[in-house]
Amino acid sequence: MTPTQVFGATEYFEMDSTAVGARFAVWVTKSPTYEQDADVAYPVLYVTDGNLSVGQTAPLAVMQSDLLLRIDPYLQVTIGYAGADADDWGRVRNRDLVPPGEPVPPAMRGSLEAAVENQLMTREAADAYLAELSGTRADAFLSFITDELHPEIARRFRVAHEGHGLFGYSYGGLFTLYALLTGCFLFAAYGAGSPGIASTESQALTLLEQPLDLSGKRLHLTINGPEMTGDMPIYRQLGRGFADFVEAVRSGDSGLTLTTQVLGETHLTGLQPSFLSFMRTCWTTAA
Repeated sequence: MTPTQVFGATEYFEMDSTAVGARFAVWVTKSPTYEQDADVAYPVLYVTDGNLSVGQTAPLAVMQSDLLLRIDPYLQVTIGYAGADADDWGRVRNRDLVPPGEPVPPAMRGSLEAAVENQLMTREAADAYLAELSGTRADAFLSFITDELHPEIARRFRVAHEGHGLFGYSYGGLFTLYALLTGCFLFAAYGAGSPGIASTESQALTLLEQPLDLSGKRLHLTINGPEMTGDMPIYRQLGRGFADFVEAVRSGDSGLTLTTQVLGETHLTGLQPSFLSFMRTCWTTAA
């Protein structure tokens, strides 16, 4: 069974990255209007964590046919893992989505211990997860997207010259912020759901301390209420990181257009609602 048979208008290929030194899975979902006019080029929306997110986001391409919502046309490029990495994507993603030098807070270690105690994760898996956080390379993964993958997408499909976007959730949301704050040239709209700002020394907060000109950029942030007030310290820390980030942006003069929404989901159920919130806010004609 092919991706097209599962997700309509979706093509799949794999690509080796020189920047990362790894092989990635790529799902490309075309707009419902893509085949109607061969002269129209489309902005690209990149989505991370494809092994989890493609099933929750790619089918939502039908939103572009919703006359009540008016989502602007786009190509969705969802990036995930292939081969052995696909079997262990929850660990491997740490390498690619977490900025270099990002602290590992005690709350993260505590959440892994709780997972082991509740038999949700083996000790070996928890140790491997932590080990992956010791050599994180979001910079290399960003180079893969901008310098390797995007030119390939432009070669295969009709791609607009501007107006592209990036969406990520959890550590994917942290990666989105990293791309924005390091001056990535490719994207105009950024969506970050429950971004993994789990330390007061997070790169997402440190980078905001420098002078930034983010004029013309849009960022939509979401967080989940149960994360902010629930029983798990790691998620409450995300809530505090979210608030600290918003405060830093609001009190600064970067020129960034920031919108936010608090959702009623848990961390594990929040990806699709966060994606929908981003699309309704940043990808409509009115936006």
